[in-house]
Amino acid sequence: MSGTPFGPFVLKHFFRQYVEFLRRPEVARLMLLALISRMPVGMVAFSMLMFLREKLGAFSLAGSAVGIYFVAMAVCAPIQGRVIDRVGPRGVLIVTGVVHPLAMLAVLLFAYYGFSFGYVAAASAVCGAFATPIITLTRTLWRQRFDDEHDRRRAFALDAVMLELNFTLGPVICAAVLASAGATWAFGLSIVVVVLAAALFVVARATRHFKLEAHAERHLFGPLTERRLVLLFLASFGLTTCFGLLEVGYPAYATQMGVPAAAGLLLGMNALGSATGGAVYGGLHLRMSYERQFAAVLALMAVPLFMHLLFEAFAAWIALAYVTGLLIAPAIASQSVLVSRLAPSKYAAEAFTWSSTFIVAGLGTGMAVGGTLTELAGVRPAFATGGAIVCAMALLALLLRSPGTPRAAPAEA
Repeated sequence: MSGTPFGPFVLKHFFRQYVEFLRRPEVARLMLLALISRMPVGMVAFSMLMFLREKLGAFSLAGSAVGIYFVAMAVCAPIQGRVIDRVGPRGVLIVTGVVHPLAMLAVLLFAYYGFSFGYVAAASAVCGAFATPIITLTRTLWRQRFDDEHDRRRAFALDAVMLELNFTLGPVICAAVLASAGATWAFGLSIVVVVLAAALFVVARATRHFKLEAHAERHLFGPLTERRLVLLFLASFGLTTCFGLLEVGYPAYATQMGVPAAAGLLLGMNALGSATGGAVYGGLHLRMSYERQFAAVLALMAVPLFMHLLFEAFAAWIALAYVTGLLIAPAIASQSVLVSRLAPSKYAAEAFTWSSTFIVAGLGTGMAVGGTLTELAGVRPAFATGGAIVCAMALLALLLRSPGTPRAAPAEA
């Protein structure tokens, strides 16, 4: 037997997989493009909330405007997806790349100059309705770029890691500008980044890889005619409801402990865990079907969620935040693989927009429920509720597998 240490050998083999994957034509370029062009996802809502709180004078009004933004986004995303599947993404990118930042500018001006809340709410709705669909397009491109599901899993895992970086770096950048120059400048920076992101995606011609089935026969309800896809969307709603509970639960715990600023540390550890879990998941060679992988990740997530009930110490909660995060990116990656498998190719983009709709709705529901629970019953019931929800969603995910569902084919080393 060779004297080579087992640990370093495994790590070398693990990282070599990613190096070889990123050396494939266009893959590294598309990953970098996705990371840069999706920076607004971590900046817009946060900077809008802080700017409107300052100008409107109340978190309730600011939160309502941001809520309207998310609701409009969730409602209109499938419409964008249907148009993309029929005529291609370029026109949608150009229209949203113009209207979205103009609507953001309207929000800024209406609030800055003291217009009534109705004007701010209307502009927020337009802003959400015309949100640039870059996340949907990148995930659709990964589906179309790879036919092998192991390659798709690796792509979606890396994609989930990149998205965690967006959600981590975006608020940090906005917070730095907020502290140094004020909320107006932070929101203004977000508008500039939205313009640059859309322009970059168009100029980089990433959409030239998009495969269009313009003349395919389509149903009025699109991908919602696929029963298993609807079940997957419902499971995704439950999963992201749990994420929303975390978004409220960690700040509530930090506030309860008398160190509200530590909420950022807990959420940051959760995001770091997600990035770690996504990187590991993408490099694994699993024979279990993707339906069962998704169900298993959901079931495992319940364990650290329920463990929040057992500990009081802040150090323990930091560790639990990281461990819980380890399962977030794998859950999103396996969900994305299943969307790409279950959705007919003629609904490629629309399926991912419906997925986004259920995800955004779940996040909003989780934050609303979490806020109510922490106010009325305390912090721990929010985590207990999250654990119960993912257990139920794991059982629901078991229904996704049909008798003929193949196992995930192991990739060659």
